[in-house]
Amino acid sequence: MSQPITETVSSREDPSEEPLLQIRDLQVGFETQRGMVPAVRGVDLTLYVGQTLAIVGESGSGKTTTAQSIIDLLPGTGKVTGGQILFEGRDLTTLSAREIQAVRGNEIGYVPQDPMSNLNPVWNIGFQVEEAIKANNIAQGKDARLRTIQVLQEAGLSDAADRLKQYPHQFSGGMRQRVLIGIGLSSRPKLLIADEPTSALDVTVQRQILDHLATLTRDYGTSVLFITHDLGLAAERAEQLVVMYQGKVVESGPSQEILANPMHPYTQRLVAAAPSLASRRIQSVRHRDPEKAQIFSEGSLDDALIARAAERESAAPATDLISVQNVSKLYRIRKQGFKHDDLLAVNDVSFGVQRGTTTAIVGESGSGKSTVAKLILQLEGITSGKIEFDGQDVAALKGPELLKFRRRVQPVFQDPYGSLDPQYSVGNTIAEPLLAHKVGTAKERQARVRELLDQVSLPSATRYRYPSELSGGQRQRIAIARALALKPDVLVLDEAVSALDVLVQGQILNLLTELQTELGLTYLFITHDLAVVRLVADNVCVMQKGKIVEAATTDEVFDNPRELYTQELLAAIPGGDFEFGR
Repeated sequence: MSQPITETVSSREDPSEEPLLQIRDLQVGFETQRGMVPAVRGVDLTLYVGQTLAIVGESGSGKTTTAQSIIDLLPGTGKVTGGQILFEGRDLTTLSAREIQAVRGNEIGYVPQDPMSNLNPVWNIGFQVEEAIKANNIAQGKDARLRTIQVLQEAGLSDAADRLKQYPHQFSGGMRQRVLIGIGLSSRPKLLIADEPTSALDVTVQRQILDHLATLTRDYGTSVLFITHDLGLAAERAEQLVVMYQGKVVESGPSQEILANPMHPYTQRLVAAAPSLASRRIQSVRHRDPEKAQIFSEGSLDDALIARAAERESAAPATDLISVQNVSKLYRIRKQGFKHDDLLAVNDVSFGVQRGTTTAIVGESGSGKSTVAKLILQLEGITSGKIEFDGQDVAALKGPELLKFRRRVQPVFQDPYGSLDPQYSVGNTIAEPLLAHKVGTAKERQARVRELLDQVSLPSATRYRYPSELSGGQRQRIAIARALALKPDVLVLDEAVSALDVLVQGQILNLLTELQTELGLTYLFITHDLAVVRLVADNVCVMQKGKIVEAATTDEVFDNPRELYTQELLAAIPGGDFEFGR
């Protein structure tokens, strides 16, 4: 195998052109009780004026730490221990706190990862944007308020003047992200650092945000340092790519070249695991020369994915275990006084989930897909219609019958951080449903916990640990183990992999497939990511504004999408236009 590319990233042929940002042998560490722990080890990269460069890698690879060190925003005890960060020839590591503060915001903008935790929930949006404008000495007084409205309008909020007094919780995820982008670009910086700016957003909203960001940065002449774990997204949005692993740059160069011919084993793993790219490869195999769809010969998951798609296509139809018939859900939204608004979240929805298969419900945020899951789980009452599980009307179940139903249908929620009690050990978390349903003795429950940990590929000793001691992928495995504790027939997975890194996402999807084969499980998979659907689902229901606008087998939806909305969802898959080849 040829050696990985490790030279400084550059696509400029003119050697006289000065780079905007040049990082040389950057070393970053975090002070602990056991001494300094290195997080970034000898990173080199170069970014020119008007260029977009993406840093990709899994959690813990050092990509965010590298970005934060540029503007001296390292958390806690983190500090730069070696190397240089040259911005327009100035070494930022030598600047005083006052000097770096003048650079931060004015010359280098920053869009942080999580829009909810990076906007103060007790301050309105207008105040927070105006505060940034005043702090960067862009405008003061009434001019600052006018500039605030202009910034939000430029960020894509057409009714900005009416929204200044609203709070973050009153904005959707996409709107909150637009606010952060507006703050980051408010002073027309020369460089914008965008840290996973769309990781929790729907694919269509993600495309809108990134298209708008690209337009703004092009108009302002801003260079972009883009951080993401999605290789498909990186290839689509950045000319240059830096792959980081365990604090080091393992491969770098033009995005298209790295994706078409990844040299380093870690890059190969990332390419193989990325759902958006795997989905594209399956399409390539089904419609063109299979040799062109194979990115690299060894270690690829393509064969397994393609075989799985073929199995789905040839499988005999099964009976419906879950039947949803003309179901609607109406919410009454209270307003001032005795007034209220009616919100029809689910509107006359019908579909079936066949025994032993995976049915995916896809759509944007607010389309009603999670509400459907809650109705099936009996966490919400049905306004009209009927849901049958194994021939029984679930709305009519009471007492012991409802308890029996809950044993057979278990949920796995989106957030592996919020769905586990931080005060419960892993063992107690997994044993909790056994205890609630009075299953087995204490000794039998502990034996079942060890068995479940083995099923989700975690060591037995994990049962003594707490959620805070586990990674996101490990926590999601614990959530799956807990859901399997009662040996259910159905798992309802609500965005179960959307918050995870690409590699961890691949591991969880493979685990779910293996468990389905081994235990005969039926899955209802709620997601906004059609790329993930391509890998795991047998049937797809596409929801928009509370209605199912298209329902068919996975292959039919991907090969011949009938509705414009479905076509837009497919077109929004990152890297969907990438042509594979050696």
